[in-house]
Amino acid sequence: MRVRSLAATLALAFGATTLAVFVLVGSFLYLALEKQIKAQDNLDIVLAARHARRLAEELETSKGIREHGDRLISIVLGNQAMSMEVFDPDGNRAVEHNIAGTFAVPNAASGAASGAATLAALPPLARVAASARITEADIGEWTGRNGAPIRGILTDARLRDGETASVLVARNMSDRWLLLDRYRDRLHLAGVAGVMLAMLLGYLLIRAVLRPLRDIAASASLVTVNRLNTRIGVARVPSELETLVASLNAMLERVDHGFQRLSRFTADLAHDMRTPLSNMRGAAEVALARPRSVDEYESLLASNLEECDRLSRMIENVLFLARAEHPQFVKHMREFDAAQELSHIAEYFEGIAEEALVRVRVSGTASLTADLELFRRAVSNLLANAIRYTPQGGEIVLDASASADAVRVTVSNEGQPIAAEHLERIFDRFYRIDPSRSSLPSSGLSRGSTGSTGLGLAIVRTIMELHGGSVHAQSDARSTRFVLRFPRAR
Repeated sequence: MRVRSLAATLALAFGATTLAVFVLVGSFLYLALEKQIKAQDNLDIVLAARHARRLAEELETSKGIREHGDRLISIVLGNQAMSMEVFDPDGNRAVEHNIAGTFAVPNAASGAASGAATLAALPPLARVAASARITEADIGEWTGRNGAPIRGILTDARLRDGETASVLVARNMSDRWLLLDRYRDRLHLAGVAGVMLAMLLGYLLIRAVLRPLRDIAASASLVTVNRLNTRIGVARVPSELETLVASLNAMLERVDHGFQRLSRFTADLAHDMRTPLSNMRGAAEVALARPRSVDEYESLLASNLEECDRLSRMIENVLFLARAEHPQFVKHMREFDAAQELSHIAEYFEGIAEEALVRVRVSGTASLTADLELFRRAVSNLLANAIRYTPQGGEIVLDASASADAVRVTVSNEGQPIAAEHLERIFDRFYRIDPSRSSLPSSGLSRGSTGSTGLGLAIVRTIMELHGGSVHAQSDARSTRFVLRFPRAR
């Protein structure tokens, strides 16, 4: 099933919101209009009833009701919806105006009912006493003979002779119902048209607003293996998307850097693996060129075995670096005496140091929390490297020291200083300062020394990164120092 577009989803949401707003506003306007109309009609009915009672109270007798009927009726003339009936003290209808279909009451003049019965047949309205003030609360509601809604007031009026007449003022509300019905229909029509227009305009506006996202997608589609240096432009990106674009560009930067690093690593690995393979192949071809003695064949096999050991160490180190870069690489952290472990490592390399005619000395004291095997491997790589470049008769010092925030392990050796431009790059994979790529004879450095594979210092840096620490090199005419910094656990 095709997923609905973001623009369409937002347009529908915008339309639904607009519909809800129209419903709320339309309902408010409709109720407000209904209330205002009702209040105005109530005021008209109350004023007409007050005026009619006041005029009736000016009459001397009930006979004057019929004689001055036109004066009473003039109160509601001009409004086709207003009706009036005036009953004499005996309950007979004395005056009427516009009552056809308004009251469910028989016509007294037709003789269908007596006058008392005529007044009794009026809707069950509460009479307003002649001495009481007429208010909107006195208005009653009923349904006329034609089903029309009627609202009105029935009030008594005391004549000059003391008799009591009754005045009924009413209003047919059918026209108001029709007015409100038309108003409601127009609100519905306006609401539907408004929602459709809002959805259309919302869709167009949202598509225009989302154009930078399409531009970002178009720029991202230009990134290929051969164009990893392509970046997403940020010149016309809204401020809300600047963080997204910056994150994507940073990701592309990391991918580009990682790809270049992988390419260099692959090329260097192929170059370094080709060297021992070429040595083995050349030695074998020379040996097969003519018959050789047993000693010569044994020498050839020993040489090839050394090259095989070199390839094995290289493959082992490459696999270690690949595993170490995995996010789920497992470290077994424990606390140990760093100086004691340095002494053990120095003892392990004692034979190799004696062959190289160098001395190894351990100094300092510190307690360290780290992965013991990784610690041994890092120090062993640095010590093997120091033995390789320390002149005969020189001294190598392994030192451990502690501070408030970190434990530092230093491997220093005498010898030729390293140029400043090489101090940081020596930790890159397969990077060597010595163009001759001289190798230390394989002597079974099983704790991780790398001979001349060019990965020893890269492994040291990876181990320190796994511990959240760092490694750096210092070199001058006096000595070369590699400093491992292990942060203290918080």
